[in-house]
Amino acid sequence: MSPNLKTSTSLIAVLALAGALGVAWWVQRPPATATTKSAAAAQPGVAGGAPARAAVVVETAPVRRQAVADDVEAVGSLRSRQGTVVRAEVAGRVVQIGFRDGQKVVRGQFLVQLDDRLQQAQLQQAQAELSIAQANHRRNTELVAQGFISQRGLDESAAAVKVAQAKAELARATAARLRVLAPFDGVAGLRNISVGDYLKDGADIVNLEDMNAMYVDFRLPERWQARVRPGQSARVQVEALPERAFAAVVQAVDPQIDANGRSLIVRGCIDNRRLQLRPGMFARVAARLGDDRAALMIPEQAVVSQGGRQSVYRLVKAEGPEGTPAWRGERVDVQTGVRLAGLVEIVQGLAEGERVVTAGQQRIQGDGALLRVADTSAAATPAAPAASSAAVAWAETLPGPSPCGAAPAR
Repeated sequence: MSPNLKTSTSLIAVLALAGALGVAWWVQRPPATATTKSAAAAQPGVAGGAPARAAVVVETAPVRRQAVADDVEAVGSLRSRQGTVVRAEVAGRVVQIGFRDGQKVVRGQFLVQLDDRLQQAQLQQAQAELSIAQANHRRNTELVAQGFISQRGLDESAAAVKVAQAKAELARATAARLRVLAPFDGVAGLRNISVGDYLKDGADIVNLEDMNAMYVDFRLPERWQARVRPGQSARVQVEALPERAFAAVVQAVDPQIDANGRSLIVRGCIDNRRLQLRPGMFARVAARLGDDRAALMIPEQAVVSQGGRQSVYRLVKAEGPEGTPAWRGERVDVQTGVRLAGLVEIVQGLAEGERVVTAGQQRIQGDGALLRVADTSAAATPAAPAASSAAVAWAETLPGPSPCGAAPAR
């Protein structure tokens, strides 16, 4: 048998088998009843026996207008109002220490005495030379009046007095540099020296921090530079005291924008006379940039972000089957503003009182889809959170003038 004959025979067998299966299905299929035909005809939107698309069940919430504070959050670090490392100006051996670790000191308080015996001897020599020069000058003044010496001799003795005075002042200043004093009121840190140590010039002695007022330095995006100004209030929290909040006042704004992060550096001041805060702490800052204002707010889950586009599905009244009222979804692009806990501000795109879809957006197939609202309560939007949580207490305000100036309003 030739190959062509074998191929033709196989093809005829396959076609015969397919025909037999088709005839068997046609004979055994159930007949269409009148009830089925009438039900298909009664469905709205049926074309050629295809079922109509059912309404999508969604949850909604109203667009509400409520008071919102223009607060911007940032992170920063604390530093003391004044802080320095006390260092030795000249080399010398430590002979006396006048402070304890962690002690409060006042400006001008004695801290460390270096060996100054040589400098004191030089000072005494200079003072003796000054006494001799002054005595010679007084004697020459009398002799000039009597005509025994010329005016030149008097001038030379006057110059000798000035030279001796300068030598005495130099010796006194050199001896004073060996006595280290506190440059301002503060708290001494942990000392790095002991009696008998030989210190080179510039050697560290102890760090000194003025912590009555603390600075908090934080960064804000450059878009806020027109709205940040000195005198505004801020709320500061630290990890060490999570249940406390501290009031801060914006002291200054750096005139230069950081080119690396395009951020604005802001410095606030905190009254820390109770010494609860320490330099180097990590801080969370909520800066208030203005008074409370009325804003349109919706739940943040209502906003759909896709390809840089932010939109919501707005409910539009429509006519359902047999003239019954219904809802249809309309996708609207929106512009958002500040975000709170669970809420987002709508700057453009919606009006007060409209309702938006908060759940079920993924099942909506384009604009105009028929919707069925699952929630009928008008109170579906959570309330705006307060400026400060009830679980967080403000730090106690001390009497008397604040080291930062006027205290901000809370």
